[in-house]
Amino acid sequence: MITDTMSTLPPWIENRIEHNFDKKLTQRHVVETMLEAERPYFSAEQIRVRVQSDVSKETVRLRLNELRERDVIAADTYPESITLYYLNHPESNWPLSPEGKEALAFETPLETLSAADFVHLRNPAGIRTLVLAGFQLTLVLFAIGIVAPVIPIDSLVESTNGYWEAGGNLFVVCFVLLLAERLAREIRAKRRATKSVLPDSIRSK
Repeated sequence: MITDTMSTLPPWIENRIEHNFDKKLTQRHVVETMLEAERPYFSAEQIRVRVQSDVSKETVRLRLNELRERDVIAADTYPESITLYYLNHPESNWPLSPEGKEALAFETPLETLSAADFVHLRNPAGIRTLVLAGFQLTLVLFAIGIVAPVIPIDSLVESTNGYWEAGGNLFVVCFVLLLAERLAREIRAKRRATKSVLPDSIRSK
């Protein structure tokens, strides 16, 4: 059972929310969770995790819909049925704040894919991204298999269990790709930093 702490809410929110504390999850608790978190937007699953209770995602969505009807929060639905909720501040003309738009640009569908969503196949965008990544990594392994006869490269992980061997080699490939990406990012960052301190006459050459 969730007990609401009577924290001070902005007047425009306090005047709109329902003051009923008999529910397992109240409108106040949802709003407080959104205000306390350092992020401009939320999915229903992210709010459910943050309230730290045994409420279902359906209950969270019900409270969110109630708050939308009271103009406390607003929502935008993106491709693949991803709905993001944010506080509908009366002084804001943005559907999402500039910070929210910037954060959204860096959040991938995989970051919204929970273990439960994966098991129940409930996040199409995240699952499709995972599948496409798997296809691409399979092509990398095929390419390594083509090069292996020319260059003596032994399997990095060997096991009598074929699934374990494939999984182990895939893990190694992913780890190497991650290190290569970080190294390339650092090199690009150093090049940009070097160019920024050079005089314009040298930079233009």
